Order: sequence, then C-alpha cells, then structure tokens
Amino acid sequence: MQTKFVFALCSALLAIGTASAAEVRLQRAPGGALQPQAVTDARGVLHLVYLKGGPRECDVYYSRREPGKADFSAPLRVNSQPGSAIAVGTIRGAQFALGKGGRVHIVWNGSGQAEPKPATKSSPLLYTRLNDAGTAFEPQRNLISNTLHLDGGGTVAADAEGNVFALWHAAPSDNQGGETSRAVFLARSRDDGKTFEGERAISPEASGACGCCGMRAFADAQGHVFALFRTASTALNRDMMLLVSRDKGERFTGDYVHRWRVGQCPMSSEAFTESGGRVFGAWETAGPVQFAALDAKTVKSGPPSSPAIMVKGKHPAMAVNKSGETLLVWTEGTAWQRGGALAWQVFGPDGKPAAEPQRRDGVPAWGLAAAVAEPDGSFTVIY
Repeated sequence: MQTKFVFALCSALLAIGTASAAEVRLQRAPGGALQPQAVTDARGVLHLVYLKGGPRECDVYYSRREPGKADFSAPLRVNSQPGSAIAVGTIRGAQFALGKGGRVHIVWNGSGQAEPKPATKSSPLLYTRLNDAGTAFEPQRNLISNTLHLDGGGTVAADAEGNVFALWHAAPSDNQGGETSRAVFLARSRDDGKTFEGERAISPEASGACGCCGMRAFADAQGHVFALFRTASTALNRDMMLLVSRDKGERFTGDYVHRWRVGQCPMSSEAFTESGGRVFGAWETAGPVQFAALDAKTVKSGPPSSPAIMVKGKHPAMAVNKSGETLLVWTEGTAWQRGGALAWQVFGPDGKPAAEPQRRDGVPAWGLAAAVAEPDGSFTVIY
C-alpha cells in the first residue's frame, strides 16, 4: 500500500468550468480499466475500484489517493481467483462501500469460471473486504445460498457501526414466473463482514425485478439503508423503486419513484451520494438520466433534475460538493459491445443547471464513469 504510481502515462486531466459552477476535471481510468467506482471519504481520501482484463473474465483492483496528492497507491488485486469478475453488460462489475473504520467492502458478480459457486449452481455473488492491516483483500466468498439466476449486478452498503448489507435481485428457489417472480434479497453482516446471515427477500411482493438491470445500495450517516432497483411487476412495467430501512436492515419499505412503461430490459444502473445530511439518488427513465433528493422517512423522492438537453443517457454517476452543487455524469451512445461518449452537467443547490452540459468522446465498450467531489469543492470524473 506504500508504493505509489502515477496515472500520468495512462491518464489525462482536463479542467472544465465556468465562473458560476465548480471546476470539473476529467481523468482516464488507469491502463484502459473499465467501470471505475470511486468514493471520497471524510478525510478526503479518494478510493478507487475498477476492472481490468477480458470482458468475460477480468480482475478487480483497488487503489487510493491521499488528500493533496496527485498519485494513487499501487493497485491491489481484489479477487483471489484470477478472472473471476465480469464486465459484459456494464452492470455486473464491482461495487464497494466504506464501513466501520474506513474498511473497504466489495461485491461483484462472478464470471463463468468463478468459485466458490452456490449450492444452486448458479452464478455466485462474490464478496471480500480489506484485511485488518489494510495490505490485502481476504479470499473471496460467495454470499448466495438459495436463490437462482443472478443476472443484473449486486451491490453493497456499509455503516459506521460494522453493519454490512449485500443486496442482489434473483429468483427464489421455487421460481416459476420469470422476471415478475424475482425479488431483491439481502444478506446482512453484523460483524463488519466476518460472517453474513442467509439471504432473505426485502422487496414488496409482486414487484418483480428487471432481470439484467443493475441496482445500487447506500447507507447514510444516520444508518438508514437505501436501495434503488428496477421492478418488473409485468412485462411492460419496469418502474424505479426505492427501498429504505430505518432499523439497520430489519425491515424495508418500498415505493415507486419513477414509472416507466417499456417492453424490454434497458440494462440500466443507479447511483447514490450524500451531502449535508441529505441523500441523493440518480437513475435512468425513458431516455434521460435524472437525480433527486430521497427521504428516508417518507420513502419518496423530491422533484427530479435532468440535463438541459433531453438526450438518451445511461449509467449515471453523481457527486455533491461542499457548496451544495451537484455534478451529474452519464454516458451517451453506449450499448451492447459499443462504447460512446462521456457527458456531464453541474447543477446548483436549487437543482437547476449552473453550467452548460458538456460531452467528450472516449468511453470504451462496457465502460462507464465515476464522479467524486474533492475537498476544495471541485469535481473529478474518472472514465
């Protein structure tokens, strides 16, 4: 963890801003990496997770950048079995959360060769955490015990008290109804990821789950657990649902935040961030991406904000800086085995655009972007 390396040969920084909006810097992911995920902690440390290798059998890596530094630490390989992650589909890669004491917790969908497999012989949802010394990741573990047909990517959240929440959508072991019978399942750890309870369904009955869409979970500073996923109550109803637990994952309440009547799986993903005691979520519905404040008490979203140009966007990422400005990032033109462009826009604290939307080519196939707010109020986008 002490050895440093510079992204200078594989990255380029581009500062773009206006007099009325925070500066946005663009940075290429290291060495052609895919699907970066980034979080800045309370000390200003930037934590980065990404995929490298072939799209069907790749590896997960973790690195970090200390406050005020330009260099990232030497990357640690996360997966203990080489080639046990998958980038195909863009929504099955690694997600991570920072838990008690800043410990890193990571989940990812297993590749076709990944081990260990669940007793159901379906694809595993793999988990690991940074060891006590912070020098390596523990051997990967499968968290699925009795669900079937893992497809869209799993997710993880963690709080400061040592609770870790791994979520995924799948079919129950007696499933006969396809997507309409799928549900969101939770495997919870109360000991900082040492052990996990068996999974249990937490989504409302008959909500279903859109099979190849991703989902996202988040734990806020108050210990509330949020999750966004795309339902499939019928073949045509693929609405975005918010799940919230106010009791450390004991019970979840769900409600729809955005309806979408569409007869196919859009392979969409979601994002969360927190700032000033408020939680924000971002998602895609019927073309453009949007973000909104989310209320843990009412399980409702505030009025959504969208880019000034109503274009089809995918894979939103977001960050909120210390001034309350929001950076919304998305991809344009990306599809199955096809890359596209990176796009972004800064919004003011009132949710209204504070700068013109920007666009830059160069998102690779199976690629997406990550966004973080820096301690100085600027933003960094990694893609």
